[in-house]
Amino acid sequence: MITSKQRAALRKCANSIDPIFNIGKGGINDELIKGMGDALKKRELIKAHVLENCEYSAREACDILAEALDAEPVQTIGYKFVLYKMNNETDQYGEIFGR
Repeated sequence: MITSKQRAALRKCANSIDPIFNIGKGGINDELIKGMGDALKKRELIKAHVLENCEYSAREACDILAEALDAEPVQTIGYKFVLYKMNNETDQYGEIFGR
């Protein structure tokens, strides 16, 4: 579990990144979960965009994917959301967590 200060710092970092996943009418499937898991291992912080034709809202998609990937939801605004999952090998955001 991350604190509100850590979440705020991650939101600041997420401001400059572009969404790398679009979730549309195909919804959330195993292929999307695997792809997001691989991206989280490499980047630790990812942003995704939920298209209007998706059956889920951005909040629902964020919650489902965070649980499936064992990640932390950082932010949901409009149709976009941000997920974070620590990777001990790269630890790109260690300064936020005091590591």
